[in-house]
Amino acid sequence: MAHSPQVDGPAARPGRLRALLSPGEHDSGLVEAAPGVPPRELLRRFWPFARPYRRAIFAGLALVALIPAVQAAEIWLFGVVVDEVIVPGAVAALPWIAVAVLGLTLLGAALSFAEDYAWTWAGERFLLDLRASFFTHVQSLSLDSLDRRRLGDLLSRLTSDIQAIESFVLGGLGEGVSAIARILIFTAALFLLDPLLAAVTLVLALPFLLVTRRFARHARHAAREKRRRSGSLSAVAEESLANAALVQSHDRTAAERGRLVREGRGVVDAELAGARISGFFGGLVALIEVAGVLAVIGLGTWAVEDGRLTIGGLLAFLAYLSQLLRPIADLSHLAASLLAASAGAERVLELLNRRPGVCSGELALDKPPGAIEFERVSFRYPGAETAALEDFSLRVEPGEIVALTGPSGCGKSTAARLLLRFADPDAGTIRIGGRDLRELRLESLRGSVGILLQETMLFDASVRENIAFGLPGATPEQVEAAARVAGAHDFVAALPDGYDARIGQRGRSLSGGQRRRLEIARTLLRDTPIVVLDEPTTGLDLGAAERVMDALGTLLDGRTAIVISHDPLLLAAADRVVELGRLPIGASA
Repeated sequence: MAHSPQVDGPAARPGRLRALLSPGEHDSGLVEAAPGVPPRELLRRFWPFARPYRRAIFAGLALVALIPAVQAAEIWLFGVVVDEVIVPGAVAALPWIAVAVLGLTLLGAALSFAEDYAWTWAGERFLLDLRASFFTHVQSLSLDSLDRRRLGDLLSRLTSDIQAIESFVLGGLGEGVSAIARILIFTAALFLLDPLLAAVTLVLALPFLLVTRRFARHARHAAREKRRRSGSLSAVAEESLANAALVQSHDRTAAERGRLVREGRGVVDAELAGARISGFFGGLVALIEVAGVLAVIGLGTWAVEDGRLTIGGLLAFLAYLSQLLRPIADLSHLAASLLAASAGAERVLELLNRRPGVCSGELALDKPPGAIEFERVSFRYPGAETAALEDFSLRVEPGEIVALTGPSGCGKSTAARLLLRFADPDAGTIRIGGRDLRELRLESLRGSVGILLQETMLFDASVRENIAFGLPGATPEQVEAAARVAGAHDFVAALPDGYDARIGQRGRSLSGGQRRRLEIARTLLRDTPIVVLDEPTTGLDLGAAERVMDALGTLLDGRTAIVISHDPLLLAAADRVVELGRLPIGASA
């Protein structure tokens, strides 16, 4: 059952609102909280994404400052109507006042439209640039680092958390300038009407500031918790939907629903805790506002009797007061909303601060690339107790096909991952053509190595787009030629839309053998001098495996290849078979 935890510092003392949630039964797999970052540091890191649009931003700020000036003029005209038309009953003055009101209304509408358009134009481009940068950075992180994170949580950071950054950087700026402009303009208007009454009004603003400071820390903690638990909920939903076939085949729908509900209860608890803070804060603000208005009405009535104010002036004063209290309250709410947005910014910044585990070198790979050498290579996955590969040496000559075989966990797939520089070895060196892989540009290395992974790697796109994925700009003729060589053309041509047919997520509308032949066609189209095949016939029946073997024979012809397999047919096609030793139980593959 969820309960309130202790909070470090003053907030933990009795009588204060406490932090909101502690680990409970629904916290299984809860994503880790991002470390706190000062708002100034968040602004410093994310403001550069807004710089290209600063003209639109500054235009929006100027418009934001003009709008309350127009509203102040409209309120002043309202007081004139009372004093010049309603009280004396002089209808003759009404036409020019009506024209002025209509003109100000049209001007205000035009300014509001321009301000909203400018902010939207800048904000949406800011979001797109930031999302693209974050997406690119995440794609550059090591696969091990990504594998340790839940995909749903990454998606939550890419979408809602980055949206929160726009609210923090641009939304907060616009709302802050708007509130300050309103406070200055309406305060000036109050002093012009009655300095004494205006001074009382300023005193009434102090409780707003005290309340804001009181609850800002609790609001920030609530926002962090909501973000974190929303990420956990997204992760559970993504994992379950991605494995729908497994869930249904094992009749685990109810269990998965229970898992989703458990994580959802955490979100509900966080939302309710945030609502309690917001509701308590809102109640105090309403109480202070009512007390202030009642005080002003009493003092204002005395000012009218004393002759310092007209009735129209008092009504205008009350209107100005309502316009003044609103931005003061907005600043209070803005502090809470900025703190909520900063929680999302912290989650994004946590990943942006992670440096890629593999850095590109500066040299290009020679053409042809030459021999592949593993020299006393050792590697252990983060968190593993034993090495996945230890003191491993191997030389593959140009044009040679070497098969790696051995028990599960002996490091076969790890060797392939290291060759692609998905990670760097902890010890030893890997060379191609005598050059250390760490000296090579990543695009040069990976552009020379084609890989066929054990797991299906297809997009929910057309057949043509999947085959051409590794060679942007490939012509339809090139795509079809690769499909023919891979033995895929006949079944593709039989599809309702041929090469334009969509194949579903991970190619689920195709059989295992058909998916594998599309992947072979994709690798053939790239025409790389080196290929790595990781269990290419795993999971295929005899007929499908034989058809795939025909395509693999064409793929391997004339290329340097490392083949990871237990398939006797593939082992027989290799020039040399290397059997890796057995590692202790528990080692990573």
